[in-house]
Amino acid sequence: MNVRSGVVPRTQFGRMCAFRQKGGHLYFALTQPDSYVDDSNESAYNVAPARTVAQRLSTYATMSAAPFGAQDARPGRCGASGSVGLIAVVRCRDFSRVSLMKVGIVGAGRVGTTCMFALALRGSAREIVVVNRNHERARGTVADLQYGAVLAPHVSLRAGGYDDLRGAALVMITAGANEKQGGATDRSDPAGRLRLLGTNATVYRDVVPRIVAGAPDALLLVITDPPDPLADITRRVSGHNRVLSSGTFLDSLRFRFHLAYKLGVDPKSVEAQVIGEHGTSQVYLWSTARVAGTAIVADDAFRHEVENDVRYANISIIEGTGASQLGIGVVAARIAEMILRSEGAVVPIGCYQEQFGVTLSLPSRLGREGVTRVLMPTLADDEARALDESAATLRRALQSID
Repeated sequence: MNVRSGVVPRTQFGRMCAFRQKGGHLYFALTQPDSYVDDSNESAYNVAPARTVAQRLSTYATMSAAPFGAQDARPGRCGASGSVGLIAVVRCRDFSRVSLMKVGIVGAGRVGTTCMFALALRGSAREIVVVNRNHERARGTVADLQYGAVLAPHVSLRAGGYDDLRGAALVMITAGANEKQGGATDRSDPAGRLRLLGTNATVYRDVVPRIVAGAPDALLLVITDPPDPLADITRRVSGHNRVLSSGTFLDSLRFRFHLAYKLGVDPKSVEAQVIGEHGTSQVYLWSTARVAGTAIVADDAFRHEVENDVRYANISIIEGTGASQLGIGVVAARIAEMILRSEGAVVPIGCYQEQFGVTLSLPSRLGREGVTRVLMPTLADDEARALDESAATLRRALQSID
């Protein structure tokens, strides 16, 4: 990767400058730090000891390097003849080994095919590689779309094997049984999509090592149901944390749509989020739901009707078409755009949440490394309790297959 220069914000110890070198490292240095640092007297009035400045510089550097995939930072020194100078070396993901516009899709079923379709038609990627257990199916779906894709933004479509994923910045995983195949279409079943976990966990334990071998630097986006616990399995099997679940982004769009429909407004004017599990324990944030900044006042009957419309939207779709695929395909393409373009967009999406011990969805800023920041919303008491229960549901599901 070529050297990239820039300036990051001023810290309390002075302004940091940064430049990037090959090998996936960023070097941060304080400009003229002598006024702020005293090596000889750590108790000097109004002067910070070198050790403190070095530690804080490492923290600032890691935060500033987040869009580049900061993994850790170490303090160091620079300057001739022992003169004071402080640097922080931040180890980052080496983007020289990936194509920032290449996306892989593993699984050429209904959802995988629709993801490819949406990526191509929206111009989300320049190269899309589809991998499927039955290679002829992948080849056929690519051949079908490539003719219509002539009318879309330029894109290279091809069917391949796991080795052909090498260099992909993002790999979407859609392989596995869907809700209809897995018997997860009963509205009265509290397990919902979690009914598919055992079957699809077996699939993931097989395909994820192959993906990592072919594309060791790729970010992995889990789309197969149930995506949240499958993302946790993917983290364990892959050996890295560059794993996202499609999470409740689609649920939030459904929430906005059904609110807008009942209120007679454009869904784009509705601000409303669903967090927690992409499943029956998902949490609807009524306390912050707004139309153009105006709070939505709803009684219990209204809330119950909207929540049921959203929670069981997938079943309603499956009853009509056999599979829920079009909405998630567009959502997956939009997630790809946020990642590949490092947009910094904030949406509810699943990533591992240490405080809950599982992957679940919270509003999160997306960039090339996936989630670069989680924004914990202000929750009403009942919403906070529901989120804790949603996390507990996911933990129990994972424990059931360990």
